[in-house]
Amino acid sequence: MPTHELAPEITRFYGETINEGDRLSVSADGRLEKLRTQELLRRYLPAAPARVLDVGGGPGAHAEWLVADGYGVHLVDPIPRHVEAAKETGCTVELGDARALTARDSSYDVVLLLGPLYHLLDRADRHRALTEACRVVRPGGLVAAAGINRYASLFEHTAFAHLDDPRFQASVGKILATAVHDGKKAFTAAYFHRGEELRSEVEEAGFGDTALFGVEGPTWALLKATEQHTGESVVGTSLFESALAAARMAEPYPELLAASSHLLVVGRRPAVDGLVP
Repeated sequence: MPTHELAPEITRFYGETINEGDRLSVSADGRLEKLRTQELLRRYLPAAPARVLDVGGGPGAHAEWLVADGYGVHLVDPIPRHVEAAKETGCTVELGDARALTARDSSYDVVLLLGPLYHLLDRADRHRALTEACRVVRPGGLVAAAGINRYASLFEHTAFAHLDDPRFQASVGKILATAVHDGKKAFTAAYFHRGEELRSEVEEAGFGDTALFGVEGPTWALLKATEQHTGESVVGTSLFESALAAARMAEPYPELLAASSHLLVVGRRPAVDGLVP
């Protein structure tokens, strides 16, 4: 199987610049993302002790609760310090790339791609990652793939009060127009999906019975703005609980998908006889 190299700016960002382990545990919008991802996945996961392959699982934010729930989790990530940190969750780990998995065909009940599609700018690379997931999940098995929402940077930089600066306007405007951030200034190289685009990519890789969700809902940026400008955490407050309620209430309304920071598609590999359970 061919090998693939991660873009150096992505390696530097996750290996040297930020601690990804903090992202889903410290800020209110990160906590909201983790909690909502968790509750959405639990609607679809088979009963433990099903086998889960957590591709691009970082330092194990989701592996940790999956292991605690009784699942057999194997985590694959291209960043060495993520792999080392993930060992602490109790899962097995491997340094690897979503586009070239070492797992055998049909060897997992669930494959999670809750990060790799963020940083695969070329559609062909995203397709490769998704078809690899389809290869290694069993017939009838579950895939869950996340993407950064096309409009997330618009909401985020409003929350940070950056958009009065023409330089930020130009940067965010480029993302809105092209769906790509080159990673030369701030953050890192990233691709920003529209909802139906992400669903289409998952289906083109061979998955059916798909469902599309906005993870954080339409008010996550209020949490970010409040924490940014007060310097105080809102985790556990009525504001946080209201944002969580808003995310749940928004689910039936596809027009609100564009307001979430992240998107999630769940689907199934068709069963051998062509029927998806």
